[in-house]
Amino acid sequence: MTEKNLQEVNLPSLSDRKFFPSPAAWEDQVLYFLMLDRFSDGQEKGYRSNAGTIVRRGSTPLFQSTDAGNADASHWKAAGQKFCGGNLSGLTSKLGYLERLGVTAIWISPIFKQVKFKDTYHGYGIQNFLDVDPHFGQREDLRTLVRTAHAHGIYVILDIILNHTGDVFRYNPNRYRTEQNGRTFNDPRWDGQLYDVQGFHDQFGEPTLPFQQFDITSDPAAWPHGAIWPQEFQDPQAFTRKGHITNWDFSPEFLEGDFLDLKNIQLGSGDVDQYQPSDALKALAEVYKFWIAFADVDGYRVDTVKHMDLGASRYFASVIHEFTQSIGKENFYLIGEITGGRTRAFQTLETTGLDAALGVDDIPDKMEYLVKGYRNPEEYFQLFRNSILVQKESHVWFRNRVVTLFDDHDQVRKGENKARFCADAKGPDGLFNVLALNALTMGIPCMYYGSEQYFDGHGQNDQFIRECMFGGKFGAFHSHQRHFFNEESPAYRQLAIILRLRRDKLALRRGRQYLREISGNGIDFGLPRMLGGQIRSVVPWSRIFNDQEILLAMNTDYAAPRSAWVTVDDGLHQAGHTLTCLYSTNAGQIGQETTVESRNGKAVVLTLPAGGFVIYA
Repeated sequence: MTEKNLQEVNLPSLSDRKFFPSPAAWEDQVLYFLMLDRFSDGQEKGYRSNAGTIVRRGSTPLFQSTDAGNADASHWKAAGQKFCGGNLSGLTSKLGYLERLGVTAIWISPIFKQVKFKDTYHGYGIQNFLDVDPHFGQREDLRTLVRTAHAHGIYVILDIILNHTGDVFRYNPNRYRTEQNGRTFNDPRWDGQLYDVQGFHDQFGEPTLPFQQFDITSDPAAWPHGAIWPQEFQDPQAFTRKGHITNWDFSPEFLEGDFLDLKNIQLGSGDVDQYQPSDALKALAEVYKFWIAFADVDGYRVDTVKHMDLGASRYFASVIHEFTQSIGKENFYLIGEITGGRTRAFQTLETTGLDAALGVDDIPDKMEYLVKGYRNPEEYFQLFRNSILVQKESHVWFRNRVVTLFDDHDQVRKGENKARFCADAKGPDGLFNVLALNALTMGIPCMYYGSEQYFDGHGQNDQFIRECMFGGKFGAFHSHQRHFFNEESPAYRQLAIILRLRRDKLALRRGRQYLREISGNGIDFGLPRMLGGQIRSVVPWSRIFNDQEILLAMNTDYAAPRSAWVTVDDGLHQAGHTLTCLYSTNAGQIGQETTVESRNGKAVVLTLPAGGFVIYA
C-alpha cells in the first residue's frame, strides 16, 4: 500500500540490507537516456531477449524501410501529444538490447505518479512523489527493473524533480485573469507578489479541494488522484504561489515563478552558507531517500537546477550523499541539468556538491556541427580543459564532471525548430562519427534513445523528437505499429564495437585528451580548421593514459577519402615504431600499420575513408 505521509515510510527497515555498490569511476560508464513512455511497451516481436534468443510472441513486428510513412499524419501527430504506452516492464525486457550495445547505465525519465487529468507523458508533472504512475506500472516493477539491470551490469539513474510539482492547484481566476497577445490566462504572471489560490485540483482538474493539509476522511475525493501527496506537500507554505515565469533569465523570477503550469515549490531561504531549508525541501530529501532504499537505484539526474537556490541544491546533495554513503553506495551520482551557460554550470557544481552537469549548452552544438563540418575542432576539444573556469594555472580535465550528449528530449539550443541529429541531409552519413566522438572523447558519454537507429524526428515542439521505439501510434519515421529494436542496424553494430574497445582500453575512458596538428606535406603542421565556413578534413585527437597513446581520427569530408600527417606524442614514440589500426569504418584497414617518423616532433600518416573513423594504438 502506498504511504500517504512520510511518517508511514519505514526508512530504517528499507535500508537494512545489502545494496548494489556504486561504480568506482563514472567516466567508465556509458549512459543511455530514454523517455519511458516512448521506449517499450513489451508487445514487440522479432527482437532478441535479454538472454539473446529471438522473441516470437508479441504483436508488433520489426520496422522495415517500406514501413516509413505508414501512419495517418493527423492521427500520428495527435498520438504524440499523449501517453503512448511505454512502461517499466517493457524496459526490463530490453535490457539485453542495451547491454549488447555496450550501455552500462540507463537514465530514465521521471516515473512518479502524474496529475490524472493531463497527459504529462514526460513525467515532469508529479502529483504523488511516493508512487509510480500507473501508465508505467507499479512500484514493484521498478524494483524488478533495477534488480534485472544490475544482473546485466547496468546501473539505473532516475530523473527527479525538486523545484516543482504538477498542476496541482488553481489560482483564483476572478482576481488574477490576465490578457496577453489577445489570449486570456487564469494563471497570473510573476511580478513578485503572492497570489491567492482557489483550491487543490481534484482528479478532473477542478479546484474543488481545500488548499490546506487535510485528512482524507473528511475529503475522500482527494485520494489517490486529487491534490498532492504525500500529505507534507499539502501545506500551502510548500509553494511559492507567485505565478508563471515569463522572463526565464531574470532573478528572482526564474527562482520563484511557476514553470508554465507546473507549481513551484518553496525550497528555503538565505544565502548558500546560511541556507535554511524549508519543510518541503526536507520532505523532498526524505522522498528521494525512500526511492534509493526501496529500489536500490544508483544515481539521480536532477531536473531544472537553474531554477533552484544554490543553497537548496547544496542541502539536497549533502543529505543524499550522506545517506547513500551510510548504506554502502559510496559514489551515488547526482547529475544536474544546469542551463544558463558553461560558467554557471561549473560554478553550480563547485558550490553545491552536485557531481556532474549535463552538457546541454555548448557541447551538443560543438559536437554536432563539428561532425557535420561547420565548427572548428578546437571549439569542441577546449571545452574539457579550461583553466580560466577552475582558476588554476595547470590544466584540469573535466573527465567526470560533465555528461556529454548530442541529442536529447528538449533540444533547448535549437529553440522552436526541434531536430534530432539525423534530421538533415548530413545526419545519417555523420551519425557514426558523432556517436564515436561522443563515446571516445572526455566526459561521461550519454546516448539518447533511438539515435542508434537513425531516428530523425523534427518539428515545432518537443513531441517530434520523442518518437516511440516500440512503434505504437507514434513510431519514428511517421510510422505506427513497428518497433526499432534492431541489432543489425549499422549504427548499432558499429557503436557496439567501439564501446567494446572503450571498455577494454583504459586510455579511451580516463586518458588525457589532445587535439592533434595535421599536415598535407609532412612539413607544415597546424590544427585542422574551417576554410570558407566549412571543414572537410581529417580531425585527429589522442587519449593518453600513463605511457599509452591511442590515436583517433574522423574524416568530415563525406564525399572523398582523406590522408594527412598526424602529430603524435614525441616522448612516447620513436622513429621507426609503428601504430596498428584497431578499428576503421573500412574493415580492410584493421590490422594495418603506420610508421612513426620524425616530423613536427613525431607524426604518422593516416588515411581515412569518406566520412570515416579510425583508431590506432
